Amino acid sequence: MSLRANWSYPTAVRFGAGRIAELAEHCKAVGLSRPLLVTDRALAGLPITARALDILDAAGLGRAMFSEVDPNPDEHNMQAGIAVYKAGGHDGVIGFGGGSALDLAKMIALMAGQTVSVWDLEDVGDWWTRADASAIAPIVAVPTTAGTGSEVGRAGVLTNSRTHRKKIIFHPKLMPAVTICDPELTVGMPRAITAGTGMDAFAHCLEAYCSPHYHPMSQGIALEGMRLVNTYLPRAHATPDDIEARAQMMSAAAMGAVAFQKGLGAIHALSHPIGAVYGTHHGTTNAVVMPMVLDFNRPAVEALLGRAADYLGIGGGFDGFRARVMQLRAELGIPKDLTALGVGRDRLDELTQMALEDPSCGGNPVAMTPQNTRALLERCLSA
Repeated sequence: MSLRANWSYPTAVRFGAGRIAELAEHCKAVGLSRPLLVTDRALAGLPITARALDILDAAGLGRAMFSEVDPNPDEHNMQAGIAVYKAGGHDGVIGFGGGSALDLAKMIALMAGQTVSVWDLEDVGDWWTRADASAIAPIVAVPTTAGTGSEVGRAGVLTNSRTHRKKIIFHPKLMPAVTICDPELTVGMPRAITAGTGMDAFAHCLEAYCSPHYHPMSQGIALEGMRLVNTYLPRAHATPDDIEARAQMMSAAAMGAVAFQKGLGAIHALSHPIGAVYGTHHGTTNAVVMPMVLDFNRPAVEALLGRAADYLGIGGGFDGFRARVMQLRAELGIPKDLTALGVGRDRLDELTQMALEDPSCGGNPVAMTPQNTRALLERCLSA
């Protein structure tokens, strides 16, 4: 089977090894002549980034880059990027990297031409209509990790540096016009990032699958996404140049982001505030709290995850599914609890409140309350 395809699902996706070579032609196809490539500091000096810039430069599109992107980007990163975007007279952005770079690229494309505050465009009701849609610049997405799926999403996550709260900023025009999914770009990921981003994809699929909202299309995508991660993440982690495993993980990441329009849940409701307050890696944090959230949700999802276990080829129903999660965490070197990530008990009340305010909270199959959410956080810490 050839792992190369063109999809329009949910946007134009050019999938396959080596397809970064098409970057300039796809930029031109959506009208870009002076794109700004947005990436993170770690990627800025790597050969894959230099090659992308070379491809743009050779096609007459320049080699402008912005790389002041933090692991949990905030409005200061965004404003710095907008300043570079305006100074360079750019007409669109290329998000190149993991979720942080892709999300910040979206925020720059969204806010460079707006007069409203970015916080007025949070994913609440119809707040997105406050934006001037005609001022949103085109976005081309090039993921270099297999986790967030931001390359096929209509939102970005931005941390408010004052309140330390992560906010989901939404607009339909934040969907990239073209996405290039080239699994060769993920080969050089450090093993810890392969593990964390891969478990982020798994968390998206798991929470979407368990969400009580009605969306059977997302349900099916989430189930197959879990199967792909279960099968191919250990391979990608153990053998970084396994292109088949890398390709299947890129598919799973995109599937998770498509699926979670059905909803997320307590895994993300906990990990968003923890990441905002402690600066932890998002996908790794998801993996850390995953078994505790499975236990928390068991009364509502036991039969559902039993069926998922059957599909994934895991015996033992819910208990077998949970055991497989623990096995994956061990194989991938995921820390055992939040204490190992540096989270203390001194801010549990604050984290509890932040979790309850997170939009993901509403998609959890068990209602989250101040009492049970604080108890859940306590179970995520060492005794």
